[in-house]
Amino acid sequence: MEWSLGKSLIMSEIKILSTTAMKTSLDDLGPQFERQTGHTLAPIYGPSARVAQRVADGESFDVAVVTAEGLENLTGQGKVVPSTRTVIARSLIGVAVQKGAPKPDISTADKFRDALLAAKSIAMSNPVGGGQSGAHIAKVFEKLGVAEAVKSKTKFGPGGPAGLIGLFLVRGEADLGVQQIPELMAVLPDIDIVGPLPDEIQAVTVFSVGLSTGASDPDAGKALIKFLATPASAAVIKAKGMEVG
Repeated sequence: MEWSLGKSLIMSEIKILSTTAMKTSLDDLGPQFERQTGHTLAPIYGPSARVAQRVADGESFDVAVVTAEGLENLTGQGKVVPSTRTVIARSLIGVAVQKGAPKPDISTADKFRDALLAAKSIAMSNPVGGGQSGAHIAKVFEKLGVAEAVKSKTKFGPGGPAGLIGLFLVRGEADLGVQQIPELMAVLPDIDIVGPLPDEIQAVTVFSVGLSTGASDPDAGKALIKFLATPASAAVIKAKGMEVG
């Protein structure tokens, strides 16, 4: 049986500022929520850090979906209602290649290092304002001692839906891509995902949702947060490449 919130007597538009990593999940879950409640969603996507900065700078919103750390900071700034903060997903960083291309061995940090050096071109999120994965991977390059060696052949995505690293692979602009796994999965089946980074260089990003202290319809926003935390929603989020629970 489909989980239901019940139709609202007052239908509201809920403005969501969300990390791009949650886009494919919200693409599926949004219409379900709209059918069940009568509310409509107006999502805006971007890298978590950029979304959090927009909120910090005073942009109006109803619900935010960003990293747990980012949401905690926004709560401290009085932008998010503390009691509504809810963890909904965890994301790993993965590696992808062009469709049909040989998949490199990335089972260890050293093997991943070899794959980076062998690649003709690499695409990743911009380390500065481009998302959690970009900042982490830049540190990994330094740790593996390849930052200078790969500098000239690395391309950075601009962030947001247009900056999906898989698109670089589809267009033939890179032969190795590194990004959050749900963002790589957004370009399936047009690319091949090799797998997650090995544990010793992996970074788990926790995503949380929270209600704006200035929400136009707090009850509608709370209904969305409750909906995203249901087992049914968790199953969709997991199918889109996230870890839940």
